[in-house]
Amino acid sequence: MGKTIGNPISWAARNLGATSSHIAESLSRVGSSDTQQLPMVKRLTIQDVRDCLRAGYRDFLETRADAIFVVLIYPIAGLLMFGFGLNMNMIPLLAPLIAGFALIGPVAAVGLYEISRKRESGGEVHWLDAFGVFRSPSFGAILALGFYLIVLFLIWLMVAQSLYSQTLGPDSPVSFSAFVTEVFTTSTGWVMIILGTAIGFVFALVALAISVVSFPLLLDKKVGLPIAVVTSVRVLRENPGVILTWGFIVAALLLLGAIPLLLGLIIVMPVLGHATWHLYRRAIA
Repeated sequence: MGKTIGNPISWAARNLGATSSHIAESLSRVGSSDTQQLPMVKRLTIQDVRDCLRAGYRDFLETRADAIFVVLIYPIAGLLMFGFGLNMNMIPLLAPLIAGFALIGPVAAVGLYEISRKRESGGEVHWLDAFGVFRSPSFGAILALGFYLIVLFLIWLMVAQSLYSQTLGPDSPVSFSAFVTEVFTTSTGWVMIILGTAIGFVFALVALAISVVSFPLLLDKKVGLPIAVVTSVRVLRENPGVILTWGFIVAALLLLGAIPLLLGLIIVMPVLGHATWHLYRRAIA
């Protein structure tokens, strides 16, 4: 008998309900004797980072048509955010918007992890495979973690807006050029830059700690959200220098991809997405 498409609301409710109980079960295990079943974290080196980036680039070249199709929506969404930021009231948030993309980047790359997972298993890869995440037993946990990162992103924007109000604000800039001039030629502008960079680093570190391997882990194994996040934090704790280096590389590549009106993300996102999958494979036994 052929399959039919069910009601999307009931389908989402079933997935979220099933995963909610799975998350609750995982929460009860964290801190108990079952924590011995947490995935084993391995030691990483800078050479592992290089190898993962090379492997990610090779995956991109071999599946570039599929990957570009999947991630094309993200540069478009970024361009929309950029246009939204051209409003005079939103100009101070342009830089935080672009920088904050690194906070939600792992959410945007979930489909790429699924493509990498299927390609690794030797199956034929198609761009529709990216939507295989909807069939994952941990789909609800993936949604929840994505929601947390988006909330972190919104809090970062609110902090950035407050910082602007306390330094160069609260009035809106009269023009984009006037805003840039005031930022780089006044002491308060440099205070905003320095404080914004320091605060942004804290937000980026939190996002990196909870998501460096959690999304691939949720796709690959039947674990709950707490276990995935705890494991991700353990990867950072066991390999602080390597993971921080990875984070700086990701931030630098995302910045380079954002310079040409975010269109560079069409290449940067799939390369980093595939590379993240390979990093997960090297970090988790």
